[in-house]
Amino acid sequence: MESQTKTKLSRENYGSKNILPIKVLQFGEGNFLRAFVDYAFYKLNKELGFDAGIALVQPLPGGMVDLIEKQDGLYTLFLNGIKSKKEIQEIYLIDNVVKCVDPYKDFQDYLDLAKIDSLEFVISNTTEAGIEFVDTDVISNQSPQSFPAKLAVFLYQRFMHFKGDQTKGLTIIPCELINFNADTLKKVLMQYCDLWNLEIEFKNWISDACSFHNTLVDRIVPGYPRNEIDQYNDKLEYHDDILVTAEPFFLWVIEGGEDLKAKLPFHKTNLDVKIVEDMQPYRTRKVRILNGIHTAMVPFSIMYGNKTVQQSMDNDFTGNFIEKLTYEEIVPTLDMDKEDLKNFADEVMDRFRNPFIKHQLSDIALNSIPKFKVRVLPTILEYEKEQGKLPLNLVFGLAATIRFYQGSWQNEALPVKDSPEIVETMNQYWSGNDLEKTVSETLGNLEFWDQDLNKIEGLQNAITVAISEIDKNGIEKGYQNYIEQFS
Repeated sequence: MESQTKTKLSRENYGSKNILPIKVLQFGEGNFLRAFVDYAFYKLNKELGFDAGIALVQPLPGGMVDLIEKQDGLYTLFLNGIKSKKEIQEIYLIDNVVKCVDPYKDFQDYLDLAKIDSLEFVISNTTEAGIEFVDTDVISNQSPQSFPAKLAVFLYQRFMHFKGDQTKGLTIIPCELINFNADTLKKVLMQYCDLWNLEIEFKNWISDACSFHNTLVDRIVPGYPRNEIDQYNDKLEYHDDILVTAEPFFLWVIEGGEDLKAKLPFHKTNLDVKIVEDMQPYRTRKVRILNGIHTAMVPFSIMYGNKTVQQSMDNDFTGNFIEKLTYEEIVPTLDMDKEDLKNFADEVMDRFRNPFIKHQLSDIALNSIPKFKVRVLPTILEYEKEQGKLPLNLVFGLAATIRFYQGSWQNEALPVKDSPEIVETMNQYWSGNDLEKTVSETLGNLEFWDQDLNKIEGLQNAITVAISEIDKNGIEKGYQNYIEQFS
């Protein structure tokens, strides 16, 4: 059956006609939240009878709440990926979005949500730049621009409507990809209280009646499969204009205690939601392993000739390089349960091999030097401190990164994307014909690394040899010669 002739997705034709009570206010209607948070609450509803309806708030003008409303909040989630080296696909009809609000079109409709007695949770994902203080935002009869200002107005409306009732505070769980996201959001909310001269009782209500929980979220969400949409709709009884695709892997780490576990009983489902006192070890694990592997191998793999992460994994040479730096160099430096680390690394390998996700290396190459400082350099320093020697694969990754910033390889331009200042500095370092000087200047740049890496014994020589071998013999032979020399 052609998808165009199928019935449109709606509650009248498919899915539950039972409208759940609104328990979740969600800022953001994009692919990630719909494939991650909405899916998580869907599982709570189906497995535990949690009965949580979600009200979506469009955080920016020109969003997609109208499209979602046309399907009565219903949409299909496809989970595509690899588990234990086998391809899998799971299909879910997500039915817990019960209201969509565009505060730019109907601000009163947005404010009225604050009066809902059943509301318990606030979720957000408004991009890393979303949690910001904009001092031109004011309280008026129109929507403020920033997300925190919208939330401040909303909380104030709730505070006033329920006359400061302590039991009407909300559990606030931001999902923006910044560290200490909830702490940052609370700080900005307090700035708006001061800017708008709101009463001290309201500030106390935010602190005492509401709770704020830092989070780490992890799931790759390619989103709407534009180029394969007909194939996806062919698998459905109905036609879905806003279906979303994601990988099966799911990790949500939320800071909180037993009271939050009681409110959100994810531990009674099979979802990997960890409610913990301190999420920083999990953040370090993700940054060092998943993000660290990406950053360490991308310039190396691009110059080898790969285009995607999956190609890098499937190639014998580059795949072996990735596994060595992961299991022999990154994992041993992390101060967590080694079995847990190995299991996480195994899952990362499956994710990287996922044939449904076309993750371009050129996209990951963005800001390689700043990323290397945060994601990989701490592992090199920790390994050298613990082992008394250099982690040769990660060091080769650093050498390939420095060589990458030369800008071309085998007469082809490399996808160098970084701040103009870093690109210009690296161009200057590469302008001469003295490799040792280029390496020394790069390693010694305090703005790059916050320290002089020339002081690490043997690093400058190892990098110089590695780049020399890359230029003389190419990536594969150059790597082998380098390893033989320093092993």
